Amino acid sequence: MKQYILKRLVISIVTIWLIATSSFFLLRALPGNPFTTQQMMSPEMLSKMMSYYGLDRPLMEQYVTFMKNLLHGDFGYSLKYVGKSVNGVIAQTFPVSAQLGLQSYAISFPVGILFGIIAARKRGKAIDYTLVGFSVLGVSIPVFILASLLQYVFAIRLGWFPVAQWKSFAYTILPTLTLAIGSIAGKTRTMRTLMLEVISEDYVKTAKAKGLSSFRIVLNHQIRNAIIPMIPSLGMEIVSILMGSFVVEQIFAIPGIGAYFVSSVQSLDYTMTLGLTVFFGTFVVGANFIIDLIYGLIDPRIRVTK
Repeated sequence: MKQYILKRLVISIVTIWLIATSSFFLLRALPGNPFTTQQMMSPEMLSKMMSYYGLDRPLMEQYVTFMKNLLHGDFGYSLKYVGKSVNGVIAQTFPVSAQLGLQSYAISFPVGILFGIIAARKRGKAIDYTLVGFSVLGVSIPVFILASLLQYVFAIRLGWFPVAQWKSFAYTILPTLTLAIGSIAGKTRTMRTLMLEVISEDYVKTAKAKGLSSFRIVLNHQIRNAIIPMIPSLGMEIVSILMGSFVVEQIFAIPGIGAYFVSSVQSLDYTMTLGLTVFFGTFVVGANFIIDLIYGLIDPRIRVTK
């Protein structure tokens, strides 16, 4: 197990380095600079700004400085939002995005698993077709259309929830449902497929021959073995919900990290874009590292051995 953990740790560190390096050079390869949009800026002022932020230095020198700061956990200061550090923006906005994502996941995981189990157990019946149809629609409908539809029906027409902003728990319901519905649909389809595969396994037939109750067979044999292949995807599921919240945050005017990420890319805010990219990259790698360790404990077959 130690060898497995060490290997995954090395892979994670190398992956984060590749994310930071590739992001740095790809961003610098884009045409223009962070100050090209400021048309009133004179050439002399532009030269001073480039010199002040070190953007006139050789590219490799900028990369070395960036990596040194990164090792100290310093993402630098934004080139667009004067006086705002990237670390401060992350500390201020990420908890909002995380709350939205975690609320959505807390709904989507149990509901999606339950729907998948029901669809598999009632295969070929009306409820199965209904849940399969729901999963197809939930995966197919773009999140911005779903968000607009929920706003129109439940906020404008019925007046049950606020249309936008982020002031109290009531404001979180519609954006949470927007993210959760697509995730529920995906989990329903996956769990249904895995359950149907498990139902025909020999150990399930053996359990039936032993006279075990249907409830124990479903709980201890079918669900338990069907859910194991879903574990490696849990990390990406959580991250995808957080990343998907970028669009939802824009639609519902949520003060999350998504607005800063989108605007920093559009304005070529190098430090903000790189800081947020590396932050989310590290978050993704860290989530997958933890999930891999959990998967290794649950299923010893995937551990690295001599």
